[in-house]
Amino acid sequence: MNYNTELLAPVGSMESLYAAVQNGANAVYLGGKSFNARHFASNFSYDELREVIGYAHLNDVKVYITINILIENKEMEKALDYIRFLYEEDVDAIIVQDLGLAKLVHELFPKLNIHASTQMTINNLEGVKLLEELGFNRVVLARETPLEEIKRIKRGSQIELEGFIHGALCVSYSGQCLMSSVIGGRSGNRGRCAQPCRMPYSIVDKNGDLLDDWQERYLLSPKDLNTLDYIEEIINAGIHSLKIEGRMKRPEYVATIVETYRKVIDKNEKASPKEKEDVEQIFNRGFTKGVGLGDFGRDFISMDRPDNRGTTLGTVINTNRDTVFILLKNTLEKEDGIEFTLLNGKYKGMKSPISGKKGDTVEVKKIGNVRKNSPVYKSSSITLLKKAQESYVKNKNIYPINMEITIKIGQNPILKLNYRDYETLNHVDFAVQEAKSKGLTKEKIREQLSKLGDTQFSLNNLDINLDENSFLPLSVLNELRRDATYSLNKYLENKNNRDRFNDQDFKEKKEQVLNIKKHQKTIKRKLSVKVDSIEQLEQLDFKKLDRIYIPLTDDIFETIKTLKEKDIEVYISTEKILYRNDFKRLEKRLEPIKDLIDGVSVQNLGTLKFIKENYNFKIHGSTGLNIFNSYTVDFFKEMGVDSMTLSPELNLSQINGIEKKVGGDLESIVYGYLPVMTTKTCPMALVKGCKDDKECKTCNFANGYGLNDRMDKTFYISRKEGFTTIYNSVPLMVLDSMDQIYNSGINIGRLDFTIEIENIKEIQVAYHKYINGIWNEKESREFIETIKDTTEITKGHFFRGVV
Repeated sequence: MNYNTELLAPVGSMESLYAAVQNGANAVYLGGKSFNARHFASNFSYDELREVIGYAHLNDVKVYITINILIENKEMEKALDYIRFLYEEDVDAIIVQDLGLAKLVHELFPKLNIHASTQMTINNLEGVKLLEELGFNRVVLARETPLEEIKRIKRGSQIELEGFIHGALCVSYSGQCLMSSVIGGRSGNRGRCAQPCRMPYSIVDKNGDLLDDWQERYLLSPKDLNTLDYIEEIINAGIHSLKIEGRMKRPEYVATIVETYRKVIDKNEKASPKEKEDVEQIFNRGFTKGVGLGDFGRDFISMDRPDNRGTTLGTVINTNRDTVFILLKNTLEKEDGIEFTLLNGKYKGMKSPISGKKGDTVEVKKIGNVRKNSPVYKSSSITLLKKAQESYVKNKNIYPINMEITIKIGQNPILKLNYRDYETLNHVDFAVQEAKSKGLTKEKIREQLSKLGDTQFSLNNLDINLDENSFLPLSVLNELRRDATYSLNKYLENKNNRDRFNDQDFKEKKEQVLNIKKHQKTIKRKLSVKVDSIEQLEQLDFKKLDRIYIPLTDDIFETIKTLKEKDIEVYISTEKILYRNDFKRLEKRLEPIKDLIDGVSVQNLGTLKFIKENYNFKIHGSTGLNIFNSYTVDFFKEMGVDSMTLSPELNLSQINGIEKKVGGDLESIVYGYLPVMTTKTCPMALVKGCKDDKECKTCNFANGYGLNDRMDKTFYISRKEGFTTIYNSVPLMVLDSMDQIYNSGINIGRLDFTIEIENIKEIQVAYHKYINGIWNEKESREFIETIKDTTEITKGHFFRGVV
């Protein structure tokens, strides 16, 4: 096992910081009040951040600040000012999602380490290499990345790799989830996810009927990640930083999880049964080793409940009007949290008023219609909570230092101070004299140098080299001590050896990087169409479109040949997630058509690098790249991307701001069922009991089924190429707003056909007619009403945006 491995802990409060540091974290990550993906955590003010950095650095612990959201244009200057503060306060790295921001940070703060957030959806060697070339110092890999892919990445790159090892999981690939955004306008890409994955859903079949026994289940709610039994494999695969999730968890959770993983890493052995029990007790939704390590379906998803289930305490053996009788299977202590299952299937808890041992039958006051013969859970352990609290309350502000003082007659005294990896030599311009009467004693020297009460330090070891009968004023000893601790504090305040900016210089440099050139538009008011199947393609009127995006299949040659005869731009669309075998398949399928197509649409940074290095196609950047501001547009233009689809979370005002500042050929989706999740696991695997994805290609459940939410909206599911896409319950339809959309700066309107099998040609022709002035607004609205006869529609975020 690699003992340079970093254990990275979450921090959501000062108490959590103490818990992480005192229990053995090598680094911590946290967010400020703005620009981070845990908006609903308490987070830290500027003064608190200073305190965090100071405390962590005193303990030789690194601090990483999350700026892991998409940034809109008007926020960019404020974000850079915030990063200047972090830089000058000596933060060790920032964690970034937005590529436009990352580009500006690299230009303004070349000494600042940048970590690529898991929100960037980096899951392959090609993506890692691209970020390495761009100057990133670390990549937080997608949680779903398999060990074999991690090994490949490690062999082919020099950059540090970070991976999650414990805590809550997103069911979707991070950065590729719009579920919260489309349901309520709260974007996960902006740090405000409402966690719709933790809500109950029912499965509907191809006829729209509810599936028996699959109603009101938590079909998208993952279990919690727990890799205690796999740490050696993860480290040996190439992960440098082991990351614990939990910035919104209590400090006792942080203490318990950090302590346990610290022991496993240091001892190079599995966790003990008691340690595993403590980890389970402190919080769990059930545990999974994650899809990256092979879990799938029921091994990954917690179908019965989305919250903490604690540990099994006992069984309800009887109830009466006022009392519940519990047969204990484990020890119960007074003040433990206990939870009962009610007749309605819900759970209700209380603090235990009594204690009991295994095998006892105990009585507690009834708190609801408790179900007889149902399990009773221990939701919290008072002993474990106290143990965790004690681990970080004591000695959290005491830092032992070592000193060596040399006092030689006729020479200046020298005080050497050591703290961790820091050493300082301090001199005073005062020659030691021979005493006329009683000389200086070692006891007196120790007494003076130990006077550290107004500092954060305590004297641990003191070596004294003293000539007999030496005389030195006590004031000189005090001065040496003060100088030494002052030097240590200054070092700790700037461990990364950075210079502060001059305000005027920073203002000028910031204005310079924010002032980007405007790119030319090469096309005007075009209509593009993306299809997911040849059956959809065959329904189109090719005279009424300018560009087509088609999926790459083995038998696509004749189709593309026919399309090229229609004078249409032909682009191959690629998936959001690609691993090594996917690139091999992509290369094989591109070979026979490489001279026919105009370009490739990419949604993954790895795909972008792969296409750039191996082909001369035009490149289109699609929605998986999360293009949210002018600076990201500029970044991709510099990377050779010719046109790009802007994020569907942008409103018209934001789009207009992008166009005015940077221009270029910009596309927006103006029709379609937006993909709201991309997952490795599959909800239908829960129904079938699948343990892996080996039967996906022949699965009858791969298409046509859906998830019904509490508002009776159905989100349809499609399984393809080893991944599941979940689509919005209603299509985006902005036919009557196309003038406004084009006037905002968009010059390509895109129709996305995904789960549709009917009305494809009619929808395409309607958009063509309105865009080309054949229909007026009244006729377009009449057409929309015919669509609304069969489905509700949405205008998406064009007129509202996200928070």
